[in-house]
Formats: sequence, C-alpha cells, structure tokens
Amino acid sequence: MGFDTLGLSAAVLKAVEESGYTTPTPIQERAIPIILEGRDVIGASQTGTGKTAAFALPSLSRIQPLGKPQILVLEPTRELAHQVAESFLHYGKHSGLKVALLYGGVGLGKQAEELQAGADVVVATPGRLVDHFYRAAMRFGELKVLVLDEVDRMLDMGFLPQVRKIVNLCPWEGRQTLFFSATMPPAIQTFAQWCLSNPVEVEIARRAVASTVTHAFYPVAMDQRDELLLALLKETDYHSVMIFTRTRKEADDVTSLIKSTGQTKVAAMHSDIQQTDRMKALAGFKSGEFEILVATDVAARGIDISGVSHVINYRVPENAEDYVHRIGRTGRAEAEGDAFTILTADELDFAKSVEVFIDQKIPRRRLEGFDYTYTALLDDSPPKPVRRKTGGPKKRRR
Repeated sequence: MGFDTLGLSAAVLKAVEESGYTTPTPIQERAIPIILEGRDVIGASQTGTGKTAAFALPSLSRIQPLGKPQILVLEPTRELAHQVAESFLHYGKHSGLKVALLYGGVGLGKQAEELQAGADVVVATPGRLVDHFYRAAMRFGELKVLVLDEVDRMLDMGFLPQVRKIVNLCPWEGRQTLFFSATMPPAIQTFAQWCLSNPVEVEIARRAVASTVTHAFYPVAMDQRDELLLALLKETDYHSVMIFTRTRKEADDVTSLIKSTGQTKVAAMHSDIQQTDRMKALAGFKSGEFEILVATDVAARGIDISGVSHVINYRVPENAEDYVHRIGRTGRAEAEGDAFTILTADELDFAKSVEVFIDQKIPRRRLEGFDYTYTALLDDSPPKPVRRKTGGPKKRRR
C-alpha cells in the first residue's frame, strides 16, 4: 500500500512524495484512514515508527486555510513541540496553511505575532498555551482537531490539570480528538474516557523494541564507569552517538569528561540549559557539527534524529520504559543501530526490569583490551557451591 491509496489531499501527498516516502509505516497505514473519517483515535506505537506523520498528514488533509486555529497539538516538551511544528510546516507547505509554535523559556511577543498573523495550526506546550489564552492571543472557536501527544509524559511532568483546562476550552461539538500515549495508567484511562468520543484504538508493537537494534550490557566495577565509557567511545566506530544520563549533573559531568580527552564535537542537552542553547545543541547534532549528544530523558521521547548509529546508557534507567525510548533514538527507519548500557552491581534490579519489559535477554559483553578490576558481574557463571567435609563417619544404609 502506498500513501496515494490512503485518501490524503493532493497538496499533502505532494509534500510526502517530495520527502521521498513511498510506503506508510504500520501506524500510518492503520491510523490515517480512520483519522480522515473524522473518528477519535487512541494511538500507541513504539518510538521511531512515524507517529507524528500518522496524525499530521490526515489532519492537514481535513482543513483549508482560514487564518484561525483549526488544529491544536499539545506536546510535553519544547523540543517535541519544535519538532512537530517543523513536520506540520513541511507536510503543509503546499496547502497554504500557517503554523504557530508556542513554548516557554522565550518571549511571548514573537509567538503572539504568529497567532495574530493567522495560524491554522498551533503546536504548543500546555503552560505557554494557557499564557496566550489569558492574554487573549489564543482562541479556540474554530478548532476542528485536537491532538494530545505523549500524554503519559505530560502526566509524569504534572501537566494533566492544564491539559484538562485546555480541553474544556476547546469546542466539544464537531471536535476530533487524537490521543497518543505509550502507556495507559489508570489516571490516563480516566482522562481518555472523559475527552474522547467512541475512539478507535490503534496499537502497534507496544513495548516492542526495533529489531534493527543490537543490545548489550557492559558489566563493570562501579568506580570504572567513566573509564569504560571513554573506552567504549574510543573503540567504537560510531557516526553519531547519544549518551543518556539519569540527572542533569551527570550530563554535565559526562560532557566535561569527554571534552577532557580532546573531543570537541560534544554537546549537552537537559532542562537546566537555556532553550536557545538546547536548540543549538539539537540542530548541531542533526547537522553533524556535534558527533556526541549527552542528554537526560528530556531528549529520549520522540525527538526525531535520523542516522544515530549508537546509544549509550551511562546508567541503566530506573524506569524500564525509558530504556525503550532511549534506544529508540537509533535503529530508526529500518537502519541498523547499537545500544550499549553500562551495568554496575547496584543496577541489577533495573537491568532485570528492562529485560522483563522488552521480553528478551540482553547479552553481557566485555570490551576487549579493557583493564577490568574485579566485580562479580564479570563472572561468566556463578561459582559452584563448596561442599564442606563433616569429618564424621558415614552412616550406613539399612
């Protein structure tokens, strides 16, 4: 099946063809016709499968330029909002539709100007959208499509009350709601029942990891974590690598550690860094200016960076689902990728949780030539139990 069989508008289809895409991914193939029918949708798909296009292409196909917000997309982070806005701009470039991008950390003025210029599509983070509403810059009267993306992430970040307020501001009659979430904890299930009307569920390989990614745990003593990381980078023939840390301080420390070796093509990305610098880091990594991007999980969800050859987990993530999102940065669009995870003794429970979550055993590897200090994790097999002699006479069988 090709994109030309799905019912997309001629203008949107032209933009897709110019992108070089010919065959829709499973989530696109299943979701696009349903969205074009005007049905509400609950969508779940593993990262890197084209989820953004699955809701952007049919949404754009359903509207004509009006100069007022007709499509509203809510995203949990600035990076995701920026990326999704770029997708709408790209796929809508032949439709005459205008796109406004609203997120915090920058001034309100330019964003307000984009709204006043007549935006048909608004991509926003919840807090900043509410700011513009209270300043009378954002109105919802002509809204036809509401997209709630990465809803579980918005729940984790405490945005659900704001999102509920925004949903209440949107028209209920004639509104199509598209709801995308990797997981559905009880709070989200209740929220979905409230804001959607008779939704169709589209779920593709939930909890799955791309078959094109090769996984490995690298056990090491706790005090050799940094040393092994540098050795992995030195011995790995990578094109571009993302290193994930648990905390912002770790991200800064790892970035400084790598720079101390003389590697200058490295940047950090986390929430303590100014928004303009975060965007520069992301743009530089996409363009090849930076070969290594050290990031917290703020960058793990949904950031579309093609060509990432390797992902390295500096620590095993505490949340097994975060492992899937992290390694989803590589092996995208059927390209091959590698995911290395440094494993220390205090992280064994987290490692087991990851293996249970993805339903596969991750092999343990040693880096050839690395001077390991001893840790029980390096034992290829558990030691055989030692049978102590009792010293007493053997009892005879009767």
